[in-house]
Amino acid sequence: MAQIIQEYRDMIRTEIQKVIVGQDGTIDMIILAYLAGGHVILEGVPGLAKTILARTFARVIGSDFRRIQFTPDLMASDITGTNIFDIGKSKFIFMKGPVFTNILLADEINRTSPKTQAALLETMQEKQVTVDGIRYPLSPPFMVIATQNPIEFEGTYPLPEAQLDRFLMKIVIDYPRRDSEMEVLKKFRDGFDSDTIDDISFAPLKNSFLQECREEYGAIRVDENIIEYIQSIIEATRTHRSLILGASTRASIYLMNTARFIAAFDGRNYVIPDDVKRMALPVLRHRILLHADAEIEGMKPDSIVEQILESEKVPR
Repeated sequence: MAQIIQEYRDMIRTEIQKVIVGQDGTIDMIILAYLAGGHVILEGVPGLAKTILARTFARVIGSDFRRIQFTPDLMASDITGTNIFDIGKSKFIFMKGPVFTNILLADEINRTSPKTQAALLETMQEKQVTVDGIRYPLSPPFMVIATQNPIEFEGTYPLPEAQLDRFLMKIVIDYPRRDSEMEVLKKFRDGFDSDTIDDISFAPLKNSFLQECREEYGAIRVDENIIEYIQSIIEATRTHRSLILGASTRASIYLMNTARFIAAFDGRNYVIPDDVKRMALPVLRHRILLHADAEIEGMKPDSIVEQILESEKVPR
């Protein structure tokens, strides 16, 4: 039985809960993405603790953390860095941008132009930055946690499809339940201050925890019928009458990989169809594009994915 991943998940979640209340599902998905070596989008209206969650996660796992506030006037060099002429040395030197970190918070990523957003394409896929033909590798592990407001909000730009496809998953954060929000209010009433996260003491993790988790992950079985089930779901997105863009091959790989981690979270060393179903929405919702007619009818990506899951035969 898978135990190491499950134990580390519980440890990290418990530490994050010292700050974050009522977002256990979102916390689990961020942990999963980090273990899988992927990037995530957190979408929700302002004020739902997306930024605080990212900061707290980085502190708990003991990783370097940098934040970029995406604005309409942000330039690509503000993200990656730029060459500056050093008069004393009579040569150009590369000044590294904030992307050179382990956990990068791309805050409100859809408030800057697609041209600037594209500066993250190479870093997210190849874990490097190329400036004037010279490649500068990033220090592993590297993860982008991007926050964004719903696209209907004023002053937002849609992310290019090529960039969306590089995100392992998109997590939609809704308003908290009543009891969770009351607990938040009580924490602030009793003196909690989100600006003092750096002063909070978190239990340290072993330096080898990421390696241990990935070694256990490699032993989680994915039977042939599960692979066929995943492929059927992906193919259905490409032929659905309401979609003009279906999921990529990268999406099928991500769906399989995340299903394996979900199995580990549940203490199993094999994947079942429910693991695939559980990850279908976060992995696929940002990768499919609806026809204009479907949008006019009020359809959403989530409803399309749910239709596909209902229509595809589940293997035994």
